[in-house]
Amino acid sequence: MAIPEPKTPLAGGCFLSLAIMIGVVVGFTQGQASLGFVIGLGVGLVLAIAIWLRDRAR
Repeated sequence: MAIPEPKTPLAGGCFLSLAIMIGVVVGFTQGQASLGFVIGLGVGLVLAIAIWLRDRAR
């Protein structure tokens, strides 16, 4: 009987924090840092959830 290989989970949190930081910087240059934060949060959540779903399907 073969021993199953342990899965190493992928990290999606780095994309969440990176998207928030980029959103704040871009928003700040446009005079809308709060809106940049919210947009960055949304994009980061989409990326993190997509990575989580992909990792779960493996």
